[in-house]
Amino acid sequence: MTDRLTHDQMLRYSRHLIMPEVTMNGQLALGSASVLLVGVGGLGSPVALYLAAAGIGQLGLVDFDDVDLTNLQRQIIFGTSDIGSAKTDVAAARLRDLNPEIEIVPHNIRLNSANAMDILDRYDIVVDGSDNFPTRYLVNDACVLLGKPNVHGSVYRFEGQATVFGAENGPCYRCLYPEPPPPHVVPSCAEGGVLGVLPAVIGSIQAIETTKLILGRGDGLAGRLLLFDALKMSFREFEIRKSPECPVCGPERSITQLIDYETFCGVREPSDPKDTVPEITAVELAKRIDAGEKLVLLDVREPHEYQICHLGGKLMPVAELPSRIHEIDSASEIVVYCSSGARSVSAVQFLRRAGFEKVWHLRGGIFAWSDDVDPNVPKY
Repeated sequence: MTDRLTHDQMLRYSRHLIMPEVTMNGQLALGSASVLLVGVGGLGSPVALYLAAAGIGQLGLVDFDDVDLTNLQRQIIFGTSDIGSAKTDVAAARLRDLNPEIEIVPHNIRLNSANAMDILDRYDIVVDGSDNFPTRYLVNDACVLLGKPNVHGSVYRFEGQATVFGAENGPCYRCLYPEPPPPHVVPSCAEGGVLGVLPAVIGSIQAIETTKLILGRGDGLAGRLLLFDALKMSFREFEIRKSPECPVCGPERSITQLIDYETFCGVREPSDPKDTVPEITAVELAKRIDAGEKLVLLDVREPHEYQICHLGGKLMPVAELPSRIHEIDSASEIVVYCSSGARSVSAVQFLRRAGFEKVWHLRGGIFAWSDDVDPNVPKY
């Protein structure tokens, strides 16, 4: 954007211009700013729409996924006709239609330690709408090393949270969460679900905080964690303090470059043989069942998921395994399954450490069974 607005721009942004907190100068600042959205999903959709409408000069979009039918319950930037298309391409076209005067830069790639510093360095502010721990730690560390504000948001079922990390003299994500949780302990939205409208609330808060940072107005969320409970319709706030022991933003930092975040968060194959996870594919399992082999199927999902669909066998939610392990015959050949394979990995690791030797997890879970064996089994 130039140093003055055109007649059409004055009409487009008129509701901003008449606000004493924004005015012409503020709108020009918005037009000169650049913002990177990490993830164009549930959170990224409302953030992208509102920042584009606000006239942010340059919006970068990082995502490597294609639009899926399950996205449409909450990812409002997409439509049914977009299924199968790259999210960044669809979102870019929608945003250009919303505001053709701004620059949209799609990055249709997976953000990782090799490319993050180069991509993030091109933008003034980073908005993190990712849904996994390796990306959150990656974005945090890159933002701290580059001196970029990190507008964070996350959602789960009926709850969400938002804050700003990496502000001057403020805490970072590692100050709040020094270590990631054990793998598969915290379910993703795909496993635990999320109320479709919830990301609109948290994403809107992220968009507001981003706008305030650019305008230099108001009290930002740096140093404060805002928690939203949709069931209670309540907001709570907690102070976040900068940790003197933080390895990335503390005075004696030990992290001076990006690391392997998949390994750090325990996502990669473990080196301890006791933690290796034997697996079986859906096709292999179907052949063994058809051959009449005596296999015990163990479903580690929740009862309400079992009502949607199941492959039979015994239902035992993964959280109940420690208290109900006596119900499982260790001499049997056991195949553990869930929706996508994440929880079954955790369950098999637990069972192997408890002494079970003939136990496998169904790779890809029910989703793989639906794709490769029986399409009549619904995916959800």
